[in-house]
Amino acid sequence: MKKSPNNEISISKVGRRQFVQGLAFATTAFGAFSSSHAATKSKKTSLKAAGYRFPRLEALFDGGVAIEGHTVSFEETGIGDANSNIFSGPQTWDITEIGLHPFMLAYANDSFRDYTLLPIFPLRLFRHKSIFIRADSGIKTPADLRGRSIGTPGYSSTSLTWIRGMLRDEYGIKPEDINWVFSRKDSSSDVAGKISKQENVIPEGLRSRFGPSGVDESELLLTGEVDALFHAATPKAFLQRNPNVIRLFKDSRDVELSYFKKTGIFPIMHAVAIRRELVDRHPEIVKAIFEAYSMAKSLAYSRMVKMGWAEDMLPWYGQELEYTTAAMGSNFYSYGIESNRKTLETLFRYSHEQGLCDKRLAIGDLFHADSLALTES
Repeated sequence: MKKSPNNEISISKVGRRQFVQGLAFATTAFGAFSSSHAATKSKKTSLKAAGYRFPRLEALFDGGVAIEGHTVSFEETGIGDANSNIFSGPQTWDITEIGLHPFMLAYANDSFRDYTLLPIFPLRLFRHKSIFIRADSGIKTPADLRGRSIGTPGYSSTSLTWIRGMLRDEYGIKPEDINWVFSRKDSSSDVAGKISKQENVIPEGLRSRFGPSGVDESELLLTGEVDALFHAATPKAFLQRNPNVIRLFKDSRDVELSYFKKTGIFPIMHAVAIRRELVDRHPEIVKAIFEAYSMAKSLAYSRMVKMGWAEDMLPWYGQELEYTTAAMGSNFYSYGIESNRKTLETLFRYSHEQGLCDKRLAIGDLFHADSLALTES
């Protein structure tokens, strides 16, 4: 190449051919580099997740909603098995539904730090419906539970912790007022899985004993070994419509609605846990998971509104949905910290008051820092 009279660079015929060839080579090389870089950048991490196949998670199980930047395979499992898997087992999953209170106990009492929580709550239930009594027990009101024998398959489960806390706050019934009988078998184990160690924490100072070997909580009630049951699921005898087993709160729906209107609490049972090491490698995944679970829930809600009345077998499904949203708002199953702060802090208080957690936990202890400000749009 040589300079032209106006000091611009000119290219000779030979130089021009070399320049074009060089440019073509450079373009090809850059294209190859760009494709390689894009492929590397777009390569997705393969993850394993677990939980119940609730309608609000269906789109995640089926792949209709993806966790951005990651390929996720979902496996259905019971909550007891999920708890055992990450607290004392092989830790098979990167993301998993988890019992909220068992996680609290593992964190506070066992220094468990392998996973952290995200404010995604796949299961919420009011718990007045979960108190069952013998029809001939003479128990008419919560006050009648004092001094009685109450059976349960797992004392420190999330559900039981909520029931005891609610009874103390609303009716003045303390755990020390009751004779506890722990069944060695659970009639709902086919759906819940095995009870984990964290669901069987028994504090000091209780009047308690174990029931006969091989006898589930439902049989304890039928035989008169106990006067009442506190149960996360529905005991077998009630499902079988045994007339000797009834609910303490016969109008539990109205009682629970009154409780919600008074307290603003819709009890949380389960949360979502993620492996800490995964978050350290992919900090953006916290938001991606939250948005994916929220989107899956929104799709399920939209389908409930549009077709739930036709797809579900309940004859008054549509009216029930209208009633619920009128009473609790359209996002009654909310995710995120701010809309659930009171509910979470109430469970933290219950756990500490009941002598289960070694310390009173705070939201920042359990939930990953990057998730604290996440809200649903």
